[in-house]
Amino acid sequence: MAKTTDSLNFIEQIIEEDIANGLDPKKLRFRFPPEPNGHLHIGHAASICLNFGLGKKYNAPVNLRFDDTNPVKEEQRYIDAIKRDIEWLGFEWDKVLFASDYFQQLYDWAVELIKEGKAYVDDQTSEEIAAQKGTPTEPGVNSPYRDRSVEENLALFERMKNGEFKEGERVLRAKIDMSHVNMHMRDPIMYRILHKTHHRTGDQWKIYPMYDWTHGESDYIESISHSICTLEFKSHRDLYNWYVDEVRDPDLLRPKQREFARRNLSYTVMSKRKLLQLVEEGHVNGWDDPRMPTISGLRRRGYSPESIINFSEAAGIAKRDNVTDIALLEFHVKDHLNKTAPRVMAVLDPIKLIITNYPEGKEEWLIAENNPEDESAGSREVPFSRELYIERADFKEEANRKFFRLTLDKEVRLKNAYIIKGESVVKDEAGNILEIHATYDPDSKSGSGTEASKRRVKGTLHWVSAKQAIPAEIRIYDRLFNDEAPDSHKDKSFLDFINPDSLVIDKKAKLEPNLATAKPGDRFQFQRLGYFVVDPDTTEDNLVFNRTVPLRDTWAKKQQK
Repeated sequence: MAKTTDSLNFIEQIIEEDIANGLDPKKLRFRFPPEPNGHLHIGHAASICLNFGLGKKYNAPVNLRFDDTNPVKEEQRYIDAIKRDIEWLGFEWDKVLFASDYFQQLYDWAVELIKEGKAYVDDQTSEEIAAQKGTPTEPGVNSPYRDRSVEENLALFERMKNGEFKEGERVLRAKIDMSHVNMHMRDPIMYRILHKTHHRTGDQWKIYPMYDWTHGESDYIESISHSICTLEFKSHRDLYNWYVDEVRDPDLLRPKQREFARRNLSYTVMSKRKLLQLVEEGHVNGWDDPRMPTISGLRRRGYSPESIINFSEAAGIAKRDNVTDIALLEFHVKDHLNKTAPRVMAVLDPIKLIITNYPEGKEEWLIAENNPEDESAGSREVPFSRELYIERADFKEEANRKFFRLTLDKEVRLKNAYIIKGESVVKDEAGNILEIHATYDPDSKSGSGTEASKRRVKGTLHWVSAKQAIPAEIRIYDRLFNDEAPDSHKDKSFLDFINPDSLVIDKKAKLEPNLATAKPGDRFQFQRLGYFVVDPDTTEDNLVFNRTVPLRDTWAKKQQK
């Protein structure tokens, strides 16, 4: 077992101290408890990596427990999506459990609390209850129903369970202390009435437990040793402990709640409510839209599991809320894909280049490395011919000395091929360039060993042979918001900061023929352009690529303009 060192995060230090104080390491058990009311996002990835990472570190089981106490918002499709995301990240859970598994036990315990005079049925509205809570500096006021008899409370609670009252007509509250310094301890609500069909229990229940009541008791039932929550639950810890202590056997393990700061990311929003709004109002194309910070969106955009895990480790586990720069996430996807993604050639804005002294009808296949960062990646053959496509931006009829791409009377190298020299252009009546004509040095072929092949020129261009080029639809994704903190403005909606250029669709692209067999999820580096992934929308007749990230940080340049 590892020992406490400065290299451990503070959660690991807590666990190490507990072990040093007598906790049997074999009793360690963790859990990840998402609510199935939406897709997981990059903030949840921090909790996933933390909890499942602790499981790996200490060889301890980790439960996947769905907090399904709100039938209004929860759906099976979200459960399926959450499982898929966790599996894709490479983690394995010990058991799949649901808070709804414990509805009967929670109800039975609530009945016991009523019998002990520690819970009561309140007829007040939510507004009346809130008004009586007091303030952090002023005590609350007791409910007029606080001293109901045990018998009356039991009868009313059973009638609540049987569906005899309307929603909002009554609640069950814990009887703790209306003057407690922690306002969460001022007779919190344990149950509310909801006449809604639950995705697992159907119409069996008309009352549903609140999160605070469910959370700690579920941890206790599952023998969770360390219940790791985000920082907003720190003030709930007193209530967590009170609930657990009221029902637990003193000889059994008492779960310990500890908190860490949630992951906030610049240039995005992390609220599920706001993400749902983006989906429902059509600002994005679903939860897995590549502009979304959801794990499914990042997967569709081409992020790898390793890049997300590496990002989570680099960002660390903090005790205070902070905002992590999205550039750190983008760095880690570039870093991982640089090592693993095959290099290919694609031209997004093509213009035809004709090598006038290259023999007509001749075709040769040139050797290109798949990934210079990985010797085991091998190489491939790419076709070369008289007519090629290059990027329109890679040519200027007239250019200054700082332009190191193709221009008239200057030389550049075609990647893995020959040195060429711009000679002339063909234009339409409006003066637009239709074709570029160039000549090549037949002795300058890359890797041929000739003196000409070793000749240095300042520019190297990617290209695609026109005859064998395949068409593709390219979706250029950028950040969804053009403000670093879109939901922090009091006088504006986060929707006011949506980037109108967050998606640009290009259907002109020409790709090397090796990409014809690419499958959805395959990732590549388009040389000189960025990292791209095959989108699930791909069909036999339409190859679709999403840009994951550019090679360079073009966003920083945009912000300086």
